[in-house]
Amino acid sequence: MSGKVKPRRRYDSARRREAAQQRRAAVVDAASRLFVRKGFAGTTIARIAEDARVSEETVYKAFGNKIALVRAMRDKALAGEGPVHAERRSDRMQASENDPRKIVRDWGVLAMEVAPRVAPVLLLVRAGAASDPELARLQEEMDAARLTRMAHNARTLLKGGHLRAGVTLEAATDVLWTYSSPDLYELLVIRRGWPVERYGRFIADAMIAALLPS
Repeated sequence: MSGKVKPRRRYDSARRREAAQQRRAAVVDAASRLFVRKGFAGTTIARIAEDARVSEETVYKAFGNKIALVRAMRDKALAGEGPVHAERRSDRMQASENDPRKIVRDWGVLAMEVAPRVAPVLLLVRAGAASDPELARLQEEMDAARLTRMAHNARTLLKGGHLRAGVTLEAATDVLWTYSSPDLYELLVIRRGWPVERYGRFIADAMIAALLPS
């Protein structure tokens, strides 16, 4: 009998985990829609729970507060499309590709995928940071995470001997930090109406011109 009970317990546990993941995803999706439409301050946990069709208790148990929800939105956006996280795909590409121009152009392609997802989240945080100390701290946290990632990418170019003479690791990091900025995406795509493909090509060309030998 024990041999028959254990598989059912494993099956039930897997179903519970899947249901919990689905509820969590529904909450993040609802929060994303509401934060963009109503702003951070104008969105309540109660309204998020209502839109996600879960209880407020479920939201608080899964996330704790709205700040944690914004983090979850950012993390989902950075993952990009498909089953493999965008940063892991980028790391694999950097490890296998020797042509620095191909590396940078692949970063531009990745930006076309990720920026439309993550920029609205970062701009939401920026908009509220001036009046909300918690959002101000979250902006600092997210800025630091992006800077760390850009330093990682810059180090790839440095270790490969790809940087133009005189371009330091710090300078390369600052260039990548600038062209990955949500502010630039806002200026060119949101305000000037550029297609995201043009935006991706532009930042790749700009990074190549700033960092690599001619």
